[in-house]
Amino acid sequence: MHQVKRILLNLLIKSVHLVDNRSPLNGKQCDIHISQGIIRKIALAIRPESCGKDLTIVRRKGLHVSIGWFDLGANFCDPGFEYKEDILSGIEAAIAGGYTGVMLLPNTVPVIQNKEGIEYIRNKSRNNLVEVFPAGALTADCQGKELTEYFDMKSAGAVAFTDGKHTIADSGSMLRALQYAQNCNSPVIVHADDKCLSGKLLMNESENSVLFGIKGSPGIAEEVMVQRDIRLAHYADSRIHFLALSSAGSVELIRKAKKHFDKITAGVTAYQICFDDSCLSSYNTNFKLNPPLRTKADIAELIKGLADDTIDVIISDHTPEDIESKQVEFELARYGMIGLETAFAAVNTVAGKKLGLEKLVEKISIAPRKVLGLVVPEIKEGENANLTLFDPNEKWTFTRDEIHSRSANTPFFNTEFTGRVAGVVLNKNFTWISKSVA
Repeated sequence: MHQVKRILLNLLIKSVHLVDNRSPLNGKQCDIHISQGIIRKIALAIRPESCGKDLTIVRRKGLHVSIGWFDLGANFCDPGFEYKEDILSGIEAAIAGGYTGVMLLPNTVPVIQNKEGIEYIRNKSRNNLVEVFPAGALTADCQGKELTEYFDMKSAGAVAFTDGKHTIADSGSMLRALQYAQNCNSPVIVHADDKCLSGKLLMNESENSVLFGIKGSPGIAEEVMVQRDIRLAHYADSRIHFLALSSAGSVELIRKAKKHFDKITAGVTAYQICFDDSCLSSYNTNFKLNPPLRTKADIAELIKGLADDTIDVIISDHTPEDIESKQVEFELARYGMIGLETAFAAVNTVAGKKLGLEKLVEKISIAPRKVLGLVVPEIKEGENANLTLFDPNEKWTFTRDEIHSRSANTPFFNTEFTGRVAGVVLNKNFTWISKSVA
């Protein structure tokens, strides 16, 4: 894969299928003219001679367009672990995956937990083809105890507060965090895991964990914390988002809670939809994940939760790790896999027909921005261009050549996917991703 980056003043996208359930042209094939980063005209047919000089025309059979995709949970490892990923290489991975916006988790060294940390992320990512939004830590060093300065971080540009994959064990500290965040009108993003129950958390507790001889973590470790945090958020009247559900029990808890409290949202990782815990038979450390892979029954409930909007968002959970952190004994390996380049293709391949294209795109574009309270772009004349171009039906094989991250910890090598990103447009910036598009 290569990426051809261009700054274009005048672009005409021909015969593209529009995917946006808010648009009267949703599902229709149309032309889109973009000039100086602004969508100038959308019509069933636009004559190139009406678009002015220095026009670039793009056309491809099967091309679709939606508003730019947004990832609500990625790690760029910068500062502190730039050899695994830095902000610029993370942006390259995001572009390859079709994203024009990414929220970064604060689990770096040092932790992003003050105004200076937020400004570092914003300044280093400025003027790129992907908008990078930092989240600030809920507690000092993500240790679950002392609260950080939410107002200072929000004034510097923090869009949410979270300890990432660290759970606040103390209920009093969690309640205070929810109340403090509510005072500055920001969402709290939590990872549900009761460490007293999950222990080492090497894989899901099931027949497979016994068969493989790997210490298992039960789904109830997640569900207990989901229930606690629902009750605390309701008490504090605070916005709460569950970063990544993995168990059927958690889905049902969120489903019931949403009937009585409208400030709850939830996400799921792309890999949770694609793999179950039988994959651990290979002891491939790229399957050592947090939350762990669950059962096929759990996957069915996660997909059902996406379909009925119990689960609002699909995230990449992009977690780069170097070879030394993964090519070790299973117990010693670090959690995580890279996911930005494969998230859409993976879910579209496995669950695209069950969810439908509009629903899938909504979960990776509109819903994440709504969770954060960000302005949702529109494919509308007069609006700034913020678009993802893709072919939901193209079949392709994921190889090492497709990776733009600095790390390569993924189990997806040599997987055939259905659905491929073709390019992204953000304001005046335009990038083709696959060789066959331009």
